[in-house]
Amino acid sequence: MQLSLKQTLSPLALALALSVPGALVATAPAALAQSAPQRGVPDFTELAEQVSPAVVNIRTLERARAPSGAAPDEEMQEFFRRFFGQPIPGAPRGGQRPGQPGQGEGESQPRGVGSGFILSTDGFVLTNAHVVDGAEEVIVTLADKREFKARVVGTPDKRTDVAVIKIEASGLPTVRIGDVSRLKVGEWVMAIGSPFGLENTVTAGIVSAKQRDTGDYLPFIQTDVAINPGNSGGPLINLRGEVVGINSQIYSRSGGFMGISFAIPIDEAIRVADQLRGPTGRVSRGRIGVAIDQVTKDVAESIGLGKVQGALVRSVEAGSPADKAGVEAGDIILRFDGKPIDRASDLPRQVGNTKPGSRSTVTVFRRGSQRDLSLVVAEIEPDRSERRASAPQREERPRGSAAAQSLGLTVSELGEAQRKELKVKGGVRVDAAAEAAARAGLREGDVIVAVGNTEIANLREFETAIGRIDRSKSVALLVRRGDQASYLLLRPSR
Repeated sequence: MQLSLKQTLSPLALALALSVPGALVATAPAALAQSAPQRGVPDFTELAEQVSPAVVNIRTLERARAPSGAAPDEEMQEFFRRFFGQPIPGAPRGGQRPGQPGQGEGESQPRGVGSGFILSTDGFVLTNAHVVDGAEEVIVTLADKREFKARVVGTPDKRTDVAVIKIEASGLPTVRIGDVSRLKVGEWVMAIGSPFGLENTVTAGIVSAKQRDTGDYLPFIQTDVAINPGNSGGPLINLRGEVVGINSQIYSRSGGFMGISFAIPIDEAIRVADQLRGPTGRVSRGRIGVAIDQVTKDVAESIGLGKVQGALVRSVEAGSPADKAGVEAGDIILRFDGKPIDRASDLPRQVGNTKPGSRSTVTVFRRGSQRDLSLVVAEIEPDRSERRASAPQREERPRGSAAAQSLGLTVSELGEAQRKELKVKGGVRVDAAAEAAARAGLREGDVIVAVGNTEIANLREFETAIGRIDRSKSVALLVRRGDQASYLLLRPSR
């Protein structure tokens, strides 16, 4: 009996026949299988043997306190200290249990566990700041089981979570430092560390993302390598046996590993380590004195910026390098020393890596045009508190008219005292906001200093600028709220 073509084909082959005209249907699955690359999981045995001798276990001790209630084990306490910033509520420090013998107040007790790796044959070890921060004693165990007391070199850098410790030994095995710029998403990587105190534990995975923003000064490497408490400070290694990062953080909702880990790029860590080992023993960073925010797509389009780029200046600290250079709230910083600022997070990293005292150039976008401003970078101060402007004083001022009110805005002339306090040349004060103005996010007390790229000196200029806008399009208003500046999008036609 003769069968039709449709009757002789499996559903898969039929699907292939319909999607590939003219193909030889019966052999299509085999052809696809032959063309697919045959790739297996790399063999990590040689890497583990090569790098493991330079990876160390770090235990920290502290003086025992008087017990007060039941306590979980030290690994769980270490986890809470690292990822929640505090011990488990009600738990004695160091994992001490009531009535446990040999643990009197004032004696050294376990505080936490971590990992590290040897940078030099004479005993300099790189790890995380949170591993050794606050420890009264640091014990390093090598892969060959030798133990050493270590001293913390300089001041651990909490901003990058990098620390250097030193053991008195010589002829030690060391790691090789890799090039982070060559690291690619999807590339296999391996971690070695001491999760929950289990020394020389090897895990592997791939690079999930690069330049992941989770902090002001570091673009983290994201991986799916299994990292748990105790892995902190251990190396992230590429298939060439080179260290490309320091395992530092995990993302977790349950308290366990959930497939997202973060590592400090090794180039950033070495830059910090070199300063910690230097004469001052601390990290020196530059600052210019601005508070910044992201530039949104809508704002970029409405002010003619073109593409989404730069860092929006929300406020400028009085007397700071930026203030002296003429940077204004509402400016968008596009370049620093000629290097592009693609995202707001790029600015603090570039400024922070600039030596204090250096003369630098910032390129800002203001009112539709770019300008270069020269400044001298200052040094960031430890735990610097933000300065906040006091609430603006209200004055009796002439009020706005119909053009503003049609947008739901009630505005008034900005008083001289408020101009001086906000350090603006002019603007209008928002007395009430409804309808389109309220939807844009305007509220009483805001000061509108520009409509689109038109700077506003007074109420008359504001009315003129509002009267000229295309009511079928969104318009960006540059608004000061206290000492902060932002762009709000007003959509008149909605």
